[in-house]
Amino acid sequence: MTDQNSSPFRLNRRRALKTLAAGAGTVAASGMLPGLGGYSQAQSAEPIRIGFQVHRTGIGAAYGRWYDRTTQACVEKINAEGGINGRPIEIVAEDDGTDPKRGAEVVEKFASQHKCDVSFGTLFSHVVYGSAPRAGELKMPYFVVSEGHHVASGNLNRWTLQPGITDVKSQVEAMAPFIADNLGKKVTMIFPDFAFGHDHRDYFSAAFESQGGTILEKIAIPPAETSFTRYFPKIPRDTEVIYHVMVGPAVLTFVKEMGEFFGPSRPEIFGFIDSLEAVDMASPGLEFLEGTYFWEGNPRYAQAEQSEFDKAYRKAVGVDENGASISDPKDVSTYAHMFGCWETLHIIKRGMEDAGYKGPEDRAKLIESVEAMTDMPHSIEHPQGAKLFNGKTHQAFGHQYISKVTDGKLALAHTTSIADTLYEDETDYTKQSF
Repeated sequence: MTDQNSSPFRLNRRRALKTLAAGAGTVAASGMLPGLGGYSQAQSAEPIRIGFQVHRTGIGAAYGRWYDRTTQACVEKINAEGGINGRPIEIVAEDDGTDPKRGAEVVEKFASQHKCDVSFGTLFSHVVYGSAPRAGELKMPYFVVSEGHHVASGNLNRWTLQPGITDVKSQVEAMAPFIADNLGKKVTMIFPDFAFGHDHRDYFSAAFESQGGTILEKIAIPPAETSFTRYFPKIPRDTEVIYHVMVGPAVLTFVKEMGEFFGPSRPEIFGFIDSLEAVDMASPGLEFLEGTYFWEGNPRYAQAEQSEFDKAYRKAVGVDENGASISDPKDVSTYAHMFGCWETLHIIKRGMEDAGYKGPEDRAKLIESVEAMTDMPHSIEHPQGAKLFNGKTHQAFGHQYISKVTDGKLALAHTTSIADTLYEDETDYTKQSF
């Protein structure tokens, strides 16, 4: 990913090697094991095997590719710093096809075939719903990098956690006041017809109505839809704001067709960047988005007040100031979501070290150590921003970002507080037995 001599983690790596050398007695250059970046034969240990449930194919493929790049970059960093309890991380990746049934089969393979310590990485909520019950039956810690409210709702199990990314309910709690105060009180919603979209439908509706707003229409779109023009006539004429959140390979078509339908006389538009993840903002047909707003989990474009942590993280994952691959400016990242893999892997590391994790017999101790976490300060481990983890609900809460399309780019317009995103607990997983 990065040149070793210019890596922002070089000093940490040097310190880690000294620590390993002290523990092993000596680290000779001739004793290095290929691919482990600093582990001596004397210090060799079984790796921590992390099953990576990745959407390589299906409607989540664009996310899966960047989740993979972020995961590999993070593992390179952690291993260069000494791994977890002196053991390197080994990623075992399996494609779940963005399919719930296949997702459960992948979790089974991690446990029985690959002998993984934990599994992580799932994004699409219907795959989480299909996989989490099997993880619970197998007593396999299952760290999801999704956004659905599935974990915090209490619908899953104690073995399933979402500590590295916020959920839809907390996001819309923070978005609703901004939309009502700045854009309009009459909203039409357009969302994908599966669990993630249903979370938006249900939780944004409740949050927006609590602000004195009205939801005029809720338009659900099948996730495999490829053309959207026939849905737009359902939008009531008195709509003041269109709220859209779409996912999958046809997102660019969706946004273009919406622009063609409205022309210059559009209502206000507030979208979740899911509708344009991995899509170049300069793509023909997106000009009509100028002046519209988007939620971003992490600002795609490096902002004027860019933190040192975002700068180092971008360099590590190979992303430029515009949110595209350094090697190909047309290869746009899923920057608003993929940080969740980076942060979740660091949380797994912290949890294992706090628990003194040695093997699968310590899985319950790992869950308990993560449940005990609260504050997660803004740092290189958490480059998206500070977070507050709720051990009872297994859910992280963090800052949300609202950007405005300005001169064809996304300029940060508002950052919420963590307090803006909080809601009442709906479950307490710590009361469930293992």
